[in-house]
Amino acid sequence: MQAIHWNGREIRVCERPDPEPGEGEVIVEVRLAGVCNTDLEIARGYMGFTGVLGHELVGVVAAGPSEWLGRRVVSEINFACGDLEHCESCRTGLGRHCPGRRVMGILDADGAFAERVAVPVANLHAVPDPVCDEDAVFAEPLAAAFEILEQLALSASDWREQRALVLGDGKLGLLVAQVLQRAGTRVTAVGRHPDKLAILARRGIETRLQADWTASQRFDLCVEASGSSAGFEAAVAATRPRGTLVLKSTVAGRHELDLAPIVIDEIQVLGSRCGPFAPALEALAAGEIDVASLVQEQMPLARGDDALRRAAERGARKVLVDCS
Repeated sequence: MQAIHWNGREIRVCERPDPEPGEGEVIVEVRLAGVCNTDLEIARGYMGFTGVLGHELVGVVAAGPSEWLGRRVVSEINFACGDLEHCESCRTGLGRHCPGRRVMGILDADGAFAERVAVPVANLHAVPDPVCDEDAVFAEPLAAAFEILEQLALSASDWREQRALVLGDGKLGLLVAQVLQRAGTRVTAVGRHPDKLAILARRGIETRLQADWTASQRFDLCVEASGSSAGFEAAVAATRPRGTLVLKSTVAGRHELDLAPIVIDEIQVLGSRCGPFAPALEALAAGEIDVASLVQEQMPLARGDDALRRAAERGARKVLVDCS
């Protein structure tokens, strides 16, 4: 089969062996896969991964249990060990933090930039009929945005009292801003690109260009999704005393950070990664999140190396890879 492979030195579209399903796994024929910033960071050394890239997908189950055959699905990306007797993470429902996990296209498991991929049955979610493939492929990053709601676990009235800042107008930042607005929060989004911020402005979200913005106002909740150490410093400065700072960026390399303001202002810092698929799919089925406007273009798998280069361009929105 064809796949986009990272060998630690270069990204190539090449022939790879068809995946062999392990115990409890299915084979998914991939229809669409989305290029994530994490894929680009892997090519800069993040996680030390080599193999088939990609972890945002929608496809059809081609081999596995009869109840899943032919169904259109999306998949969670963390392949937990599932040992409920010996693994506390799996036993407590936190398989995404299982110490023995593999992660699709990121850690010890080939990814979705391929014609076919093997995933655990436990990771599958059926795609509701009203959700087209082009929207369903956003289920994984949208679930990551919904993770913030799950982690903070505020009541509906509490969310309405929050003033939130989202720093960064990349794909995840645009999704996070919409999810927080959907929860009832007053959201301000800061970014570098007027065309991206316009997506949020059309939905009634306050937007500011980074060049014109200063952290003069402080927020109850600040989400750092800029992908830079400078973004972290700006987020700290914009978080009120005893407010919450959510970190959503994953980047290669190390950065020097001044933690003193966090201590002085007693800021709660929350790392946030993968999230729940059910509310993401429900929101997509209800048409409550605009993901169509986030798509830059779609390219065939045979041009996968071009797709990743396009996605890495400054200001690019979501690039989709057609694997069908």
